[in-house]
Amino acid sequence: MKKIRDLPEHERPREKLLAKGARALSDEELLAVLIGKGTRGHDVLSLSRRLIKVIDEKGTALKAEDIMVLEGIGTAKAALIAAAFEFVRRRIRPEGVKIQSPADVLPLLRHYAERKQEHFLAVSLNGASEVMTVRVVTIGLINMSHVHPREVFADVITERASSLIVAHNHPSGSLVPSEQDRAVTVQLKKAGEILGIKLLDHIVFSRRGYYSFLEHGEI
Repeated sequence: MKKIRDLPEHERPREKLLAKGARALSDEELLAVLIGKGTRGHDVLSLSRRLIKVIDEKGTALKAEDIMVLEGIGTAKAALIAAAFEFVRRRIRPEGVKIQSPADVLPLLRHYAERKQEHFLAVSLNGASEVMTVRVVTIGLINMSHVHPREVFADVITERASSLIVAHNHPSGSLVPSEQDRAVTVQLKKAGEILGIKLLDHIVFSRRGYYSFLEHGEI
């Protein structure tokens, strides 16, 4: 893995952000800008990669103590990242976003298209089809994420959601659902019917676009 000092100056996260804007940076690079610099034995990009795993697991519920357990992350860096998350939570929340079609949910998931592992996501909706939360349910291997209904619905039940959209990225870039994807969709739909929580859609996405089970009449 390349370190900051190995990169040409124009490809370093801070310089790249100033020249091209924040949207041009990967998740790792954005975190690197926030962290500022690494520590002895831990380059800032390697710290960012390790942080992303924790952030994916905790989502918007991330707390400073969740990341202070990582070697190379002290109280100052943990406090900075936790403060940045809280600042964004207060101003740019997914809650209240109205979902009327599969495309409406994609902006909330787009950044996962770059991940090298498959991330299975759940988007909870209230009775007005407004987003309540977006969470990572499981993180799998390069091309597979094992998921069980109890993992998908556990938090959805707790927050009293009315319906649910699930989605996962295909690191390969393919938008063709696998047989496992179809089997999981059937399983989740049946579980939702029992629980009274409707599964609205299952979306497979990558940098190339998306595949909606709903749009293809498969749900």
